Amino acid sequence: MKEKLYYQDSYLQTFTAHVKQQEQDTEGNWYVTLSQTAFYPTGGGQPHDTGKLNEVNVLDVEEVEGEIRHYIDEPTLTESMEVVGAIDWKRRFDFMQQHVGQHLLTASFVELLDIPTTSFHLGKEMVTIDVDCRELSEEQLINVEDLANQIILENRPIETVWVTKEELSKYPLRKKVTVDEDIRLVIIPEFDYNGCGGTHPRSTAEVGSVKILHTEKQKGNIRIHFVCGGRVRTQLHRKQKVLSEMTRILSASEDGLSDAAQNVLNHQKKLEKTLTETKDMLFEYEARDLVKAKKDLNSVSSIQAIYQNRSIQELQKLARMVVAETKDSVVFLVAENEQLLQFVAARGENVDLSMKQLAANALSLINGKGGGSDLFAQGGGEASISAELLLEKINSFIRL
Repeated sequence: MKEKLYYQDSYLQTFTAHVKQQEQDTEGNWYVTLSQTAFYPTGGGQPHDTGKLNEVNVLDVEEVEGEIRHYIDEPTLTESMEVVGAIDWKRRFDFMQQHVGQHLLTASFVELLDIPTTSFHLGKEMVTIDVDCRELSEEQLINVEDLANQIILENRPIETVWVTKEELSKYPLRKKVTVDEDIRLVIIPEFDYNGCGGTHPRSTAEVGSVKILHTEKQKGNIRIHFVCGGRVRTQLHRKQKVLSEMTRILSASEDGLSDAAQNVLNHQKKLEKTLTETKDMLFEYEARDLVKAKKDLNSVSSIQAIYQNRSIQELQKLARMVVAETKDSVVFLVAENEQLLQFVAARGENVDLSMKQLAANALSLINGKGGGSDLFAQGGGEASISAELLLEKINSFIRL
């Protein structure tokens, strides 16, 4: 553990070391190992550090088979070279705050509700824990958050101790540790005792605050999304910006935003209803005009039309209205839509002709796909022939 400087002092931002080796992994990525390092490798739910070795960027840090690999952007370091390492402190301290915030929330769920945490993820913008329950009330979430923030305000020390497996029984651990040696405990006295290999600040006060943002159900558990420390301010700035913009757009105070937004939604629903009713009226007029323009093909009347950029749903609705008006007609409507031909075929109840077969004949002409029943069918395909020619071919099928 002596070469792992981040365990000796998690506040160490620069250090000197010698390059032990510079190699490529199986994927061709360059990395170096050092005589000692303050760069924290990914592990225990905490992401790796980034920074520099001299002027070389450290992009990733992983512990592989007991050695800590510092992945670099260019292989310019040499064996035995002395390097100055500098970690990205802003990134490290942010992760330290989030990690302890997770400890506090997890312990608060156990303390107040006897609900354990099943998993933890520390992301770039947000942190999540999954807790082993199916329902949580708003009051319960507020109480858990309040307890975590109370422990922060009390400025309790955060201690780390290395223990043997035999010494574990001395501590009221929150959960069983998963290793048998090099056991490291992170302790918030009289509140949380937990096996952990991450980096943490010296006291709870340095976490600043914890804020639960929202929850969601996740595979039988509940996922808690939250932020700590500087991320709380980032979220506050972001939400305040949105809130200010919404008060301007809706011409409402912050307290009146909910009512103003509901009024907008209600007005939109009324407009949508009016628009739907108006469209239905236009469809009815259009259907009547089509019926008036029907042509006789032997013993069957044909009603046909060609449209530009009209949806298949609109063709279907129009065709159904037309056959409701006339029971002795075949309706065939075609739309030219972005190098495609789409059509709908329908018949009145007095017509003895299969629309499914009629559609199959049409699809064979345009290399298309579709389907339906003897009463109603639809489909579409390539615009390999004109819509006018397609109608001519359809008329010849109807006459047969």
